[in-house]
Amino acid sequence: MLVHICCSVDSHFFLEKLQQDFPDEKLTGFFYDPNIHPYSEYKLRYLDVKRSCKKLGIDLLEGEYDFEAWMQAVRGLENEPEKGSRCEVCFDRRFDVSARKALELGEKKITTTLLVSPLKSQEQLKKVGDAFYEKNGVEFVFVDYRSGGGSQDQSRVTKEEQLYRQDYCGCIYGLTMQREQQGKLMDEMFSPIGGQVLPASIEDRLELYQRRMDYEDEGRAYQLVREKFLNYRIFNLKITIAKKNLDAHALIYSTLPRKKANGRIEYKIDRLSFMNREEVKFMSLEEFNVLAKSSFKTVKEMIFNPLSVERETQVRQSICHSPYDLSPVFIVDTLNEGKIDIYLDAKTYEDSREYLILK
Repeated sequence: MLVHICCSVDSHFFLEKLQQDFPDEKLTGFFYDPNIHPYSEYKLRYLDVKRSCKKLGIDLLEGEYDFEAWMQAVRGLENEPEKGSRCEVCFDRRFDVSARKALELGEKKITTTLLVSPLKSQEQLKKVGDAFYEKNGVEFVFVDYRSGGGSQDQSRVTKEEQLYRQDYCGCIYGLTMQREQQGKLMDEMFSPIGGQVLPASIEDRLELYQRRMDYEDEGRAYQLVREKFLNYRIFNLKITIAKKNLDAHALIYSTLPRKKANGRIEYKIDRLSFMNREEVKFMSLEEFNVLAKSSFKTVKEMIFNPLSVERETQVRQSICHSPYDLSPVFIVDTLNEGKIDIYLDAKTYEDSREYLILK
């Protein structure tokens, strides 16, 4: 039986149940989810599914990440709600590709882990699955593992196996709607141009879950622990001195209450030059290199080859006496005299993340 897989949270419990109910069937997992966005999130979910299938002894195949074709398929349905017409088209496409994969492999049966997802309509899935049976001759195996306490069992398995618990279905449209309803920043869609791995970003989680798999391969016991913390994202920065643009880097946790500030340098103490408004501070790249033990030749080089967040936070703590001081601190090549105009669009917000503890 070919089993279309969407994510480990749905698939691990679902595959365990299939192994119990169909002991004579050789199960083959097929991870085909071109709807998942961004691509880093796709890689993270696939990584966790690989771990899950390995633990269950199930072969896993990866389908093509044909995201552009999926976007064309749901064109015009961007504003449809969950379980609406866009989801139906999405199911159709994934079932079609999965059914063709089943035919290619000589499989006679197919099912999908979407059946166990509380965000999906089982009736809608059964309708699409039965239609594929009529068209392709591949039997759609409908099972209801949600009812009779199934959802609670699934939550238990998710916790016991320490699976990656994503908090949105997967597509860009579902993510957008969900974050708007929650009033939360859609930080899944932001990545620095220099590739710095930001706290609680998808890239951060990807590194974490890869390290978790390494620990398992090494036989090291661990625990995934969740914590709340103050997160930070910067969207835009522009600084001019005497109306001339200046290359600048905003140290992590730099914020301005109204996004704009202007003034002049009032005094300098040690490495920092202080502007006369909004607690703004400047530091030359030369002084920054001393503190960070780095060797950047220009600020532009630092922007495209940034320090880790941990090292940058340590620099802030060394000059502001707290790693979470929110005063704007800007690193510049040199600081000339003249009126300074600053535009900084940045946000701090409460967030949560996971980390690993070795037992």
